[in-house]
Amino acid sequence: MTNWSILYRGPLSSCNYGCTYCPFAKTKNTRAELADDAQRLQKFVTWVKGRSENISILFTPWGEGLIRKYYQEAMTELSHLPQVKKVSIQTNLSCATKWMDKVNKEAFALWTTFHPTQIRLDKFVDKCTQLDALGIQYSVGFVAFKEELDILEELRHRINPERYVWANAYKRVADYYTEEDILRVEKVDPLFRYNTVYHNSLGKSCQAGHTSFTVDGDGAVRNCHFIEAVLGNIYTDTMEQILAPKTCVNATCG
Repeated sequence: MTNWSILYRGPLSSCNYGCTYCPFAKTKNTRAELADDAQRLQKFVTWVKGRSENISILFTPWGEGLIRKYYQEAMTELSHLPQVKKVSIQTNLSCATKWMDKVNKEAFALWTTFHPTQIRLDKFVDKCTQLDALGIQYSVGFVAFKEELDILEELRHRINPERYVWANAYKRVADYYTEEDILRVEKVDPLFRYNTVYHNSLGKSCQAGHTSFTVDGDGAVRNCHFIEAVLGNIYTDTMEQILAPKTCVNATCG
């Protein structure tokens, strides 16, 4: 049986948070734009329903998807499809959680992110507690700014120890972290060091474009979010035409 990992990113760009480092902070889509995004999302769901492969889906919207009812409904529907082995989304967890009681909890998961400038730690921890009570699988991400490492450690201390907390390395500044910083963060996220560097990838084999690929709101398929070349379209081409083993064309990855 073929296994696919799909990253879907539609045109949604509106977000209810105002993080200073994010270009989509506090942006707003018009009603027409939201309706268009919803239509494209439903078309993707319909396509998935017609596939027989084992499919894992990660939604990576530029904006916040789960404050939109149509995203909640799409993820709920996908979670109950037998061919969908996992459906997840990157989210700031500002949405209500009651609707998640209807999802298939074996397949549904959340890639949550904590933004300390936008929400109090107490409130975010309460949301995580709600997820635990509902039996929802999730991880928690955090941009590891050095001035906020105390908060990262407190976050790790206060949420369910079975939930992974991952620290997203800030790499816009060269040599941003000292070795002491890295050792400190590794106590929270043991894999953090791998994320602090760009990894040489040119010419190396990769599952991207073969068993892992991205799909945008038009159905265009790309290797990954970091390679712009379009391989084909899920609505007009056969997947056999699109997918094949490939090597990376970028100098680095990460």
